[in-house]
Amino acid sequence: MLKLKNIKKSYEVASFKQVVLNNISINFRDKEFVSILGPSGSGKTTLLNIIGGLDRYDSGNLIINGKSTKHFKNRELDAYRNNTIGFIFQSYNLINHMSILSNVELCMTLSGVSKKERKQRAISALSKVGLKDHIHKKPNQLSGGQMQRVAIARALVNNPDIILADEPTGALDSKTSTQIMELIKEIAKDKLVIMVTHNEELAKKYSSRIITLKDGEMLDDTNPYNQEDKKEEYKLNKTSMNFFTALNLSFNNILTKKGRTLLTAFASSIGIMGIALILSLSNGFKIQIDKFEKDTLSQAPIVVSKQTMDVSKSVVNKDSENLKKYTSKKKVYKLETIESLVHENKITYEYMSYIENIDENLIGGLSYIRETNFNILTKVDGEAKIIETKNILTQMPSLLDGSISNIITDNFDVIQGNITNNKEDLFLLVDEKNRVSEGVLKSLGFTDEDEIDFSDIVGKEFKLILNNDFYKKSNQNYVQNYDYNNLYDNKNALTLKISAVIRGKKDSDFAKLSGTGIIYNKSLIDYVIENNTNSSIVKDQIDSNYNVLTLEKFTDKSSVSKDQILAYLGYKSPAYLIQIYPKDFDSKDKVLSYLDKYNKNKEEKDKLLYLDQAELITQMSGSIMDAITIVLIAFSAISLVVSTIMIGIIIYISVLERTKEIGILRAIGARKKDITRVFNAETFIIGLTSGLIGILCANILIVPINKIIYKLSDLNNVAKLNVVHAIILVIISIILTTIGGLLPAKMASKKDPVEALKTE
Repeated sequence: MLKLKNIKKSYEVASFKQVVLNNISINFRDKEFVSILGPSGSGKTTLLNIIGGLDRYDSGNLIINGKSTKHFKNRELDAYRNNTIGFIFQSYNLINHMSILSNVELCMTLSGVSKKERKQRAISALSKVGLKDHIHKKPNQLSGGQMQRVAIARALVNNPDIILADEPTGALDSKTSTQIMELIKEIAKDKLVIMVTHNEELAKKYSSRIITLKDGEMLDDTNPYNQEDKKEEYKLNKTSMNFFTALNLSFNNILTKKGRTLLTAFASSIGIMGIALILSLSNGFKIQIDKFEKDTLSQAPIVVSKQTMDVSKSVVNKDSENLKKYTSKKKVYKLETIESLVHENKITYEYMSYIENIDENLIGGLSYIRETNFNILTKVDGEAKIIETKNILTQMPSLLDGSISNIITDNFDVIQGNITNNKEDLFLLVDEKNRVSEGVLKSLGFTDEDEIDFSDIVGKEFKLILNNDFYKKSNQNYVQNYDYNNLYDNKNALTLKISAVIRGKKDSDFAKLSGTGIIYNKSLIDYVIENNTNSSIVKDQIDSNYNVLTLEKFTDKSSVSKDQILAYLGYKSPAYLIQIYPKDFDSKDKVLSYLDKYNKNKEEKDKLLYLDQAELITQMSGSIMDAITIVLIAFSAISLVVSTIMIGIIIYISVLERTKEIGILRAIGARKKDITRVFNAETFIIGLTSGLIGILCANILIVPINKIIYKLSDLNNVAKLNVVHAIILVIISIILTTIGGLLPAKMASKKDPVEALKTE
């Protein structure tokens, strides 16, 4: 089964070369108990390590079941140790932070044995060596003899062909030694057992064959075996340690040094904690800003006006790229504009119809601002007077079907009367203190009062006078009819009345920015335009090339144009400004896409551009918050770099502490990458712990931080850590600690298993 052929092994120290094994050739039987005797330095342990695949020979050949190991790669030697060899060491070489059951199971985890089967086989092996009642104990809770029995159970559990025992009784008393030797002798009935010992008496008593070495050469073999090699199929099952096994190993190791691990994790969590707090504050302030923006701007109108700014264009000097700032040259350069920023929008009825086809579920209101004048009279002390409506009347945004807008219902409370969509009804808008501007009050006919009862306001009537009654023709021009009292009582006059007093809701920032004044329904201006378009003054103005009110001819230098006068008189002309009120930010994006679609494939001059004020403000505030957050995170990230270096040092210390464990794992078949995985698992645990501690501490600190902010600013619960941010930070912590531990983990995997096993 096992054949050593001309094995040579030597070590070089500086220029000195020491031959340890010189031309050793031995054939072993499938089942026998072989003792290797010899003085210290004779090469016994080196021979055992070569047979066990822990050490490589310089020349010769080691043949197992007819297969040469001369060209075995590292992974094949790992599998060979796991599949074929079982080690029993003088110092037991158990992993102290694992239970004896886990110690015995370990080599089977590398073989891919299922959890259930591993446990059954480990308990069975421990029962055979008389330790069934101790399976959950740690090695340091057992006697020397019991620990050696655990080592024997571990050597047997994977059913190897060869058992290698290195001074198995060297650390035991005579009684326990006898028990262990009897156990090993029993094993030799079914397997090849090769034992290295100094004790000639034990060797003669229990062995079926004794091989004596001296100075690296074989002196004697009491029962040589010379049978020719058998041609047998020898297949190696590759070993592998999964990450969960590595985690379990590292977790148990960490439990033995909880204090140090927690301190390390806490120190490394400071950077995570700092970033978590920064993100919490940034997130909280963004939420406050978003709330303000949504309250104030979500229904802020998208404005399409006759003139708008085209922000895609720029005002720069044509040769600006060739000019230097703060030049010392004594010259003045001309600043020329490449393109004008002002874009002329040609608002047409076609475009207004396109606007009215917007999905009604996207908008909370729509209003057209026209240049039409309202001829409105009111009575003050029994006398009719004209009202200057230019600065006090505002059209109420309406829905596409003309009904009451969401803008009004969502942002304003009716504090007296009722809101309707009737053309005759007007609404007085007051501020949060029920105040109205002095100009509005005067226009309403309240000249000297400092305070007015709602009952005196709601129900107050006005008269809307149509053009045919308000203007009289005098020769070629038209003049106002100043007989206001008769006009007020005219049967053609439309009676208007204030039907409600409205006020912005307490939580509506949008309403706070709306000012005060009189609000009218779209149906009112539609009525005015419909009637005044057919009035005499409008018809004459259409046919005239001069202003019918002033007799001024229309030229390029005229103060007003013909279209402006027609619009003022109530002629049916397109609006000069359109306000579209989206329901929310998501709806706004869809409305903008709809408006952009209109401009598709149109020439620049025919496009209708809009102004999205909400977007301008949100971009600016968002950019400022992002910039502040990035700067603060950059400062906190410095501590993460420091903690990464610290983790590397801690893992290196752990490698030094676990050197013997590395040797044990390699002896039972763990690959180099498995050793790397064990230490990567340790950094993973530390990184996870660090991240969780950082998030936990940040959440604890958020409480007093929020209290301080509330006292300083009245902002409640500003700092809020986003769950996604918390998860990302934990992942970052894991990644950084893993990076910090990569080099020590790699160093661990390169440790020589023979040297590692010698470490105490």
